[in-house]
Amino acid sequence: MNGWDPRIFARPSHESSAQCRLGRVGGVDPLTDVLDLSRVRGALMAHVRAGAPWGLELPESPGASFHAVTAGTAWLRLAGDEPLQLMPGDVVLLPSGTAHRISSTPTGRCVAYDRAAKAHQMSADGELAIGGAGAVTTFVCAAYDYDLDVAQPLVSFLPAVVHVPADPVSARDVAALVELLAIEVGARRPGSRAAAARLIDMLLIASIRHWIDDQADTETSSWLRALRDPDVARVVALLHDRTAEPWTLGALAREVHLSRATLARRFAELVGEPPLTYLARWRMHVAAQRLKYSSDPVATIARDVGYTSEFAFNRAFARHRGEPPGRYRRAAREAFAGASGRSSHTRSRSSMPSTSSPGA
Repeated sequence: MNGWDPRIFARPSHESSAQCRLGRVGGVDPLTDVLDLSRVRGALMAHVRAGAPWGLELPESPGASFHAVTAGTAWLRLAGDEPLQLMPGDVVLLPSGTAHRISSTPTGRCVAYDRAAKAHQMSADGELAIGGAGAVTTFVCAAYDYDLDVAQPLVSFLPAVVHVPADPVSARDVAALVELLAIEVGARRPGSRAAAARLIDMLLIASIRHWIDDQADTETSSWLRALRDPDVARVVALLHDRTAEPWTLGALAREVHLSRATLARRFAELVGEPPLTYLARWRMHVAAQRLKYSSDPVATIARDVGYTSEFAFNRAFARHRGEPPGRYRRAAREAFAGASGRSSHTRSRSSMPSTSSPGA
């Protein structure tokens, strides 16, 4: 990452936790690294105006789902869970796109919302009006697309639902973003859809930040939880920024002014695995992304993630991903070509003129 200054990492280990609380050390930000690696992109799906009684049943999606309540109340319902009441300003993120229902009551009837329903009910400007003549709730629905294969470092640690309740103090950043989002989707001014998409991206980050804060007192280990600890966060940032360096536990411990034993214990306790195991896993995630989305030679990728031998890299990648780099790259390209072909075929069929005769 450009702009890295090694002197930043020479600060004493008592550096304020506020400065490092989410793992940003100097110019290095592991959460941003993982979001970029995952190719996360948000898109506005609908601005819903619902009059009670109403209910929508949304199927499982390959990405993430998101709802922000801008007025009124709603109930989020997942199979096997108690219904969750949503108030104005509340945000819910479903990172793995879990099937769910959202309705005016905790037990009300829900109508399946699929592509056919969307085409029939949604207006050209993205508004969806549903329900009866009762109390009105408005909320914004969005979706996040990501590459699930390389998003595993993020998605695997997040729960099925991340709920950020409206709070003018602890969640004022989210409240401000929801207010701006409501303004943009209601204004229909030039550029509103693009502005809404950027606000949706910001709400994703804000939601993950709040979830990280809520993990302070839990026992669950993950690199996300580790971002709250200044020393461990600094080590994670070092491993992200200098991935190709031949790190040892001793070298990392010296960077953060801890003993090897203390660093090993704290890192494993918070992250759930030793530093060098985390590094090996991160190297493979970076390599997978490069193999899928660049034309760089395997030897170049191997060197850039810390392997002096292409043979050693091939073995390590196959151990982590179940197949060697060359085969992984070919499979990814074939899958992309197949998806592109299906998309082009669908477009060409939909635009193809009818061959029926006038009298048919």
